[in-house]
Amino acid sequence: MSVVKELIRTEENGKISFGNYELAQKSKLSDFEHDGDMYKVKTYNEITKLERNGMFVYESVPGTTVLDLSTEENKMSFLVEGPKDVQITVELEEDAEYKIVIDGEEAGKMKTNLGGKLSFSVELEQAEQVAVSIEKV
Repeated sequence: MSVVKELIRTEENGKISFGNYELAQKSKLSDFEHDGDMYKVKTYNEITKLERNGMFVYESVPGTTVLDLSTEENKMSFLVEGPKDVQITVELEEDAEYKIVIDGEEAGKMKTNLGGKLSFSVELEQAEQVAVSIEKV
């Protein structure tokens, strides 16, 4: 188990980690600066949400811990951990097709909606970390 006790942090590799699915009550942290962007995280056992510069980036139901989040122009990758299966929504380029790889296995291609949102499920077991990679096709 490697929840982020400080809610959000910068890792030694320059990526960010956030979320604490063990919390019983909502906790949030605003104005976290990373690479010139301002991040806000809200997290607890029912939901984890991340915003960058006031814009939606990530949401999971129930709450999760996300490690080593990397966002590039055409790709997003991270490790996700939680106590049970989770529904994840991320915001990417609108009306574009992405290949999703979960734990090394291709989960198929999906198209974002006009708002750029992409939703998918990840099967988790207690304290298991699952690698997620989303890449524009």
